[in-house]
Amino acid sequence: MEKDEIIKMVREKLECMTGVGRTFFLNDEDRKVIAKLEEKADQMTLMGIGRGDNKGVKAVLQSDVIIPFQTTMEYKWPCGPNVLLMHDDKVVGEDINDSEKLQIFEKDAESLVIGNIVVYDKGFLTALNSKSDPLVVVMPPKPCDEIECLSHICNAILASPSPPTDEYLKEKMGLQSDHGTGSFLLGFNFECCQCD
Repeated sequence: MEKDEIIKMVREKLECMTGVGRTFFLNDEDRKVIAKLEEKADQMTLMGIGRGDNKGVKAVLQSDVIIPFQTTMEYKWPCGPNVLLMHDDKVVGEDINDSEKLQIFEKDAESLVIGNIVVYDKGFLTALNSKSDPLVVVMPPKPCDEIECLSHICNAILASPSPPTDEYLKEKMGLQSDHGTGSFLLGFNFECCQCD
C-alpha cells in the first residue's frame, strides 16, 4: 500500500470518530514551527505551579506522519492521566476525571484539588521554591488504539498541543477558535507491525 493511501485511510478513520472534525497533514515546515512553539510554551509557567514539558508533542514530532485533527466537546479524550505533575522524576500530582476519586482527594487534608488536578501532598507545594526548583507539568503521549490497529501502521500516539500550537493548527486547518473546539496531534509510523 502506498504511503499516500495509508495517510488517506488514517484521515478517513479519524474523521469517522465521534467528536472529530477536520483533519490535516503536516509538512516538514509545520513540524519546525510546532517544535519552536512548544519550546516556548515549555518555558512558560503552567497553572501557576511549574514549567511545562509536552512529552506527547515531542514524541509525535518524531513520527513518520503527523495528522492534526479538530475536536469538539463530544470527543472522548484518551484514558488519563493526561497531565502529570513531576518533581525530581517523581509524580506528585495528576489530572483525574473520575468524580468519585476527586471527592476522596477533596476530603483528604493532605491533598490539594484544583479543578480536576490533584496534588497528593499540599505541604510539598508550600516547601517548594517554584523559581529555583519548579514542578514540571508533563503532558505524556497517549496511545491511539483506533489507528494502531489499521494495517501498515504502528506506534500511533496522540498528543495535546499547547495553546499557541492549537491556534497555529486551527489556522492551518482554516478553523475558528470556537468554544468547545480543540485540536489533537496524531503521530504514527509506517510498516513496523501488522495488526489483525
